[in-house]
Amino acid sequence: MDPAGQLFQEPSLYTVKAVFILDNDGQRLLAKYYDDTFPSMKEQKAFEKNVFNKTHKTDSEIAFLEGLTIVYKSSIDLFFYVVGSSHENELMLMAVLTCLFDSLNHMLRKNVEKRSLLDNMDGAFLVVDEIVDGGVILESDPQQVIQNVNFRTISEPAAYGFVLFDYIAD
Repeated sequence: MDPAGQLFQEPSLYTVKAVFILDNDGQRLLAKYYDDTFPSMKEQKAFEKNVFNKTHKTDSEIAFLEGLTIVYKSSIDLFFYVVGSSHENELMLMAVLTCLFDSLNHMLRKNVEKRSLLDNMDGAFLVVDEIVDGGVILESDPQQVIQNVNFRTISEPAAYGFVLFDYIAD
């Protein structure tokens, strides 16, 4: 306990509760949930709809909703969201969001829009998996994410059958 009698929050590596991408109608394109805050698909979609309704017309980058911290960004016809608990560091969540967006931006050759994302959905899931695993942030450097995804697709060709995208050093 601290001097004011409040309990300290134990530090945890599990900082991300969910990552999802919605289109400009609020429909799910990609979603990964890392705990049982929203255990069913119905609850997840209801949460996503609520988040979209609260955020799609604002210029902010952060929202507090249902006891959760949500950082978000929009691009053309996509909305990117990273969700953490109410006590989570917003800068950590924003680092995940920025890494996700920048990695996809590189992968999609600066064409971050719905059609390109849908055409490269397998690569998008690999990007998310390289950034967050089970709610733990693994990587926040987009160049490293791109290298790791390329390594996975090249070293595991039987699993994918092709290389998802070419890595071009900047």
